[in-house]
Amino acid sequence: MSAGAGATLGEEAGTPVLALEGVTGGYGGAEIIHEVSVRVGPGEIVVLIGPNGAGKSTVMNAVLGRLELSRGRVRLRGRDITGTAPDRVVRQGVCYVPQSANVFPNLSVNENLEMGAYIRRDDFRPRMREMYELFPPLAERRRTPAGNLSGGQRQMVAIAKALMVEPAVLLLDEPSAGLSPRFRADIFRVVREINAGGVPVLMVEQNARQALGIADRGYVLVDGRNRLDGSGAALLADPAVGAMFLGGRGDAAGTGGGGTAPGAAAP
Repeated sequence: MSAGAGATLGEEAGTPVLALEGVTGGYGGAEIIHEVSVRVGPGEIVVLIGPNGAGKSTVMNAVLGRLELSRGRVRLRGRDITGTAPDRVVRQGVCYVPQSANVFPNLSVNENLEMGAYIRRDDFRPRMREMYELFPPLAERRRTPAGNLSGGQRQMVAIAKALMVEPAVLLLDEPSAGLSPRFRADIFRVVREINAGGVPVLMVEQNARQALGIADRGYVLVDGRNRLDGSGAALLADPAVGAMFLGGRGDAAGTGGGGTAPGAAAP
């Protein structure tokens, strides 16, 4: 286990797909994250955990070019994209699924996926078929307005929409928030399947136990700074992480769904 900014336990050798290097910044001159470093290697699931207000979602905004940076760099496949406009970041292969307002509720599932493919100039129908194979419940409801779906199914639509452009890296912000235990399990299973298909994932999650359980590596942010990082298994076993986020010892054998996870809601 390592501590402090720039800690790099167990990181992927070679050029990472995505890297934040000592990033400091915020909004309107107020700094929220300080010297934050995060790396996502090829084929990895990397998870950001931390208390509310730790700067986890702000890290996502730094990648997307939505943050005023005073120091540090953001690199995609080795290329400096610091401060690049969000639409250009997406065109370069970064796809982002926000926690809320992530579907077009008045459009059908099919139309949402079509909107996800808006930057493509080729035939995206084969990709759409792949999405329905990945999310079978959506295939049955492809003509249904997304706003009429359950919370878990709407999250599936949001992820499928992002995947329509075959991203270089997928950013997920609290994908399990507000979902019932059943749909939380479905979402984490799908994240593993997406990653097994070759898509690196950077995920912010309050459901720390389940997130670290599927993660190759994780970072703990506190007060906008790197506090700890390591493999998912190492962080699960760390007593400090357990005390902060897992409601006890912090080992993989513990029970519960994560001490800071949102309460279960209707699916």
